[in-house]
Amino acid sequence: MAEQRDDGKPGAEIEPAGSTTPAAGPPPEAPVDPAQLEQFRQFQQFQDYLRFTQAQQGNQPAPAPDAGVVQAPPSHPGSQPPMIPPGYQLVPTERRRAPRWLAWLGKKVIAWVLAFIFVVVAGTWLYNHFFPNDSGKTSAQIAQEGGGTYHTNHILSTSPYEAVRSVYDAVAQNLVPQGCGRMREDVQQKFAQDLGYADCQVAVHELNRQVKSKNDYAESMPSYVSEPIPGDSFTISSCRFGIRGGPALGAFTVQKVEKSQWLITGHTNEPTPCPPPTPTSR
Repeated sequence: MAEQRDDGKPGAEIEPAGSTTPAAGPPPEAPVDPAQLEQFRQFQQFQDYLRFTQAQQGNQPAPAPDAGVVQAPPSHPGSQPPMIPPGYQLVPTERRRAPRWLAWLGKKVIAWVLAFIFVVVAGTWLYNHFFPNDSGKTSAQIAQEGGGTYHTNHILSTSPYEAVRSVYDAVAQNLVPQGCGRMREDVQQKFAQDLGYADCQVAVHELNRQVKSKNDYAESMPSYVSEPIPGDSFTISSCRFGIRGGPALGAFTVQKVEKSQWLITGHTNEPTPCPPPTPTSR
């Protein structure tokens, strides 16, 4: 039977002491491992260091992650990535593009390098084409590359004095085809033997060793004289012009051939050293 209160109204039954149920609260958080917190702290220091180095290099540093958002550190073989505390979220790292001026400069550098390589290759080919290596070639082969082709090609000098001067210039520059090729095939061998050498190729190489001034030596023989040409075949004396800067090469007989060209068709020795030229010898 319900108890009566003093005010005469029926009241609720009295619950036994200690039977009251406490209100439900949030579950307790799991304890965080101190080692995990230390790894996370080191990772944040690593991110700060990356932003610092980017700023030193002139790049805009990556923005600091918002609260609750971090980036994953780089993984290393055999190592475990640090545990991220609850409440944080991994986000992908944005790949930065190179500045436009740097990409433009890179393209220009590559273009210049390719152009330089092309020029070197083309220059080497042209040099080898016009100045071929004469090592291992016989006098007959050299003649075919020079004087031996004058019948059909315009390759010799159109001045008799220039024909002889070209031999001096070739000796000064150590160019065998350009020197021996000015002579007829049989004269190449006679020229070498007159000067004491086995063949024309050896003669050019050895005579080049005796040249002291390339320019003076090449210009000692004039390419033109004012006096009339005595005929289609005559002899030009080296001693007449007083050779300077190297050895005199003797007297050359020149002959006019096809296409108004002048070919060396004979050679004889002259006194060594040459006698001093007289005022009327030129």
